[in-house]
Amino acid sequence: MDQETVDDVADVLESGRYVKGPVLEQFESEFAAASEVDHAVGVSNGTAALLLAMKAIGVGSGDEVLAPAHTYFATVSPVLELGATPRFVDIDPDRYTMDPALLREAIQAAEDPATIVVTHMHGQPADMDPITDVAAEYDLPVVEDAAQAHLAEYDGEMVGSIGDVGCFSFYPTKNMTVGGDGGMITTDDPAIADEARALRNHGRNEKGEHVVLGLNYRLDEIKAAVGRHQLDALPDWSAGRQRAASAYDERLMDVDWVVTPTTYGNAEHVYHHYPVQVPADKRSAFRAHLDDYGVDTGIHYERAVHEQPAVRDRVGLVDVPVAEEYCRRTVSLPMHPRLSTEEIDHVVDAIESFEVDA
Repeated sequence: MDQETVDDVADVLESGRYVKGPVLEQFESEFAAASEVDHAVGVSNGTAALLLAMKAIGVGSGDEVLAPAHTYFATVSPVLELGATPRFVDIDPDRYTMDPALLREAIQAAEDPATIVVTHMHGQPADMDPITDVAAEYDLPVVEDAAQAHLAEYDGEMVGSIGDVGCFSFYPTKNMTVGGDGGMITTDDPAIADEARALRNHGRNEKGEHVVLGLNYRLDEIKAAVGRHQLDALPDWSAGRQRAASAYDERLMDVDWVVTPTTYGNAEHVYHHYPVQVPADKRSAFRAHLDDYGVDTGIHYERAVHEQPAVRDRVGLVDVPVAEEYCRRTVSLPMHPRLSTEEIDHVVDAIESFEVDA
């Protein structure tokens, strides 16, 4: 948060215009341009973006939504809130995103498939070409959960522009923020954009009529002011994350018991996380060892989403062994744009000193 950002927030406060104003319109326009879409709709948070996107494309009670087995809870909670049922698709063991080959099988096994939601996990774009091919074959819309992948690219296209609708989060831990909760919906479809705009504002159209049942999911002017500056800095921050990831890759190349993230020539990974895999039975000791060296780590995520108590009783038997095994082994190393070579060396030195066979 630089002084220019603070000054622009002060300008909003002094203007007296706090919601539904010109700053949000500017932020939406700039985010749409950066994401290479026709429309961007600011909303109150990333979960709201997913909920309203699904509502806008017609997901409702009794529908089945194909979702990745490895994702954050917020990818799936809107499905349940709408009375639909998630059908989980296991992940590619290298990309950690939905496995396109298994997607076809899941659609064929579903009774009433309505849509596909794809997560670009850890900043890694999902393998979108085969996913959209399957979606077109079965005439299913695709929702992109890009909450962790701002301005990531797949085959020259920006995430959030490939499916029917994209969803972003600006929560403070994300690659860019708005100084609190916030989200964005992206699409080239004017009907989806209009529906999302109405749904975020009590279902009102431009005439002030409440034409659909909507609630209040608006993004305010202060957060939009912050978001504009964050978006402007994002390419440099992404480059910083990529430099840090490359340094990790090089230093960890010879540590044969650590599995580093896979990268692909047709995709630009933006490294919201840098997850490695370690032996499951050594993970707790590994994290404690790094903690002794002053190195914080995380787990994203400790359980596959169908194992969460709010989900498991609603979906029945789920067979996703790759996701479950990954969740037992994953550890996220420190990752942010300003990681120095010395800090990365310290992290890797700590890893190399861990006695994995002890």
